[in-house]
Amino acid sequence: METRCYRRLLGIYYKEHITNKEVTGRIENAIGPHVDFLVIVRPRKLKWYGHTTGSSGLAKTTMQGNVNGGRRGERQKKRWEDHIQRMDRP
Repeated sequence: METRCYRRLLGIYYKEHITNKEVTGRIENAIGPHVDFLVIVRPRKLKWYGHTTGSSGLAKTTMQGNVNGGRRGERQKKRWEDHIQRMDRP
């Protein structure tokens, strides 16, 4: 997802055959060395998850999916716990 944003910033058309490695190199030339986006987001998300699961507010209720009612017959719902478990893996 990150390289898609970089491509948009650099004005690279989607039909141009440019590798992700080349796009990353162009970004580093344009803005200099930078920290990967997911390296910043992962600890913040885990910190928020720990903060909300320790409380008893609306954020915890909605995050854990304990809201009354049903869902239409669509795809399976995504849960925060499942996403957090995937984030812990290297």
